Amino acid sequence: MVQLNQNFINSIAKDMPSHLTMDDFIAYCDKPLRASIRVNTLKIGVDEFLTLMQEKGWQFEPIPWCGSGFWIQVEPDVQLGNTIEHIQGLFYIQEASSMLPPQALFPQGIEDATSLTLLDMASAPGSKTTQLAMMMQNQGVLVANEYSSSRVKVLHANVLRMGVKNCALTHFDARVFGEYLYNSFDAILLDAPCSGEGTVRKDPDALKHWDSDEIESIAATQIDLLESALAALKTGGSLVYSTCTLNRLENQEVCLALKSRYGDAVEFESLDNLFVGADKACTPEGFLHVWPQIYDSEGFFVAKIRKVADIARLKPEPKPQKNFPFTAVSKKQQQALSDYFSTFDIKLEQHGTLMQRDDEFWLFPDNILPLIGKIRFQRIGIKLANAIKKGFKVKHEAIIALAKSDRTIPLDELQATQYLMGRDIQLESPTKAQGEQVVSYHGASLGLVKHLGSKLKNNLPRELVKDKICPSNSNNIII
Repeated sequence: MVQLNQNFINSIAKDMPSHLTMDDFIAYCDKPLRASIRVNTLKIGVDEFLTLMQEKGWQFEPIPWCGSGFWIQVEPDVQLGNTIEHIQGLFYIQEASSMLPPQALFPQGIEDATSLTLLDMASAPGSKTTQLAMMMQNQGVLVANEYSSSRVKVLHANVLRMGVKNCALTHFDARVFGEYLYNSFDAILLDAPCSGEGTVRKDPDALKHWDSDEIESIAATQIDLLESALAALKTGGSLVYSTCTLNRLENQEVCLALKSRYGDAVEFESLDNLFVGADKACTPEGFLHVWPQIYDSEGFFVAKIRKVADIARLKPEPKPQKNFPFTAVSKKQQQALSDYFSTFDIKLEQHGTLMQRDDEFWLFPDNILPLIGKIRFQRIGIKLANAIKKGFKVKHEAIIALAKSDRTIPLDELQATQYLMGRDIQLESPTKAQGEQVVSYHGASLGLVKHLGSKLKNNLPRELVKDKICPSNSNNIII
């Protein structure tokens, strides 16, 4: 049963709109949260995914604000996070309300992202980052920042699993962006650290020790972060500020504080037409204040802010950073890499900028180069290959992100399960050995094998081997 602190109830009652009731709020907080997912269109089409999974008994209800998002029902013994389709990145388990901020940033979608430079200021675990990358169709550059060291690892794992190649990871207190990357981004998402009042449906104890003093401290940090975001945003660009909390102090008041400081340089863009029914959660300022009972979801807040005039730097421009460890790949090496990757039907020239560090070859997003030297990156793009004595050795993350042709070895469900559990796959009809090959399931690449004629030798990185794979329906068995 949900644990609602009485002080929280007394406080939130003052912020609740008149057309909503506290009884409904408490009742919905006590209801289990509906399971929801987002189909990853970097790897599979929405209709194709629905057809595949409906055949396995999955039931889908569209989420109104996200064309690739669905509330789902599956058999009780289906563990979504351990299914093949989840492990290979065909979908992301994401709460429905969490899909709102990226949609608010680009309500009409993105027709061409090749020239876009975006920032996700607080990215982990990666739901909104990978949603943005999907909307960008892996074009342009998406800087994904995370302050927590342990959460950076989770973010990186999810970015790779979903086949994202246009991402650059940073690890900073996001208050630095206004200083180091002033006026650099076309659009920014700030899903700010918050008190998490809206998450009570998945964490019944989230509000058990609610304290108003902590709210004031959090709000002060949020204002600093939002001010940094505004400084890092190009004039004419938009930023979305969001939280998974409900109180007005962390939501409307943070945005109004920014407006108070910067006046006519800041405009609020109304979200009342973001989707059919958005007006039910819209505030007088045009923000979305999503209470759990409105859409039977988590509580959430979303505001869209446009920067319409230049603002002064918060601090003097920092000195350029030196000792960047990467250099451009020579024409000779570029041709050799292109020839090697063509054996996997991958055309490197279509994907980004080739860079080299010692014996490592990397693929950078094209328009990351203007940001180099302004701030330190944890990781940029994807690692393509290592140089070896006779050529190159491709990396798993490159295959996951880039290999999308029919020139793969399709596996059935049993074989795909064996592969993800690190096992070799025996072939029924031995043939001539074919060397390095890509294996796939549902048309999306799983990784590399070495075709030895009688079997496929597993080349899945050891750290990605799974101890358990859950069937996608109750008719199959776990091996």
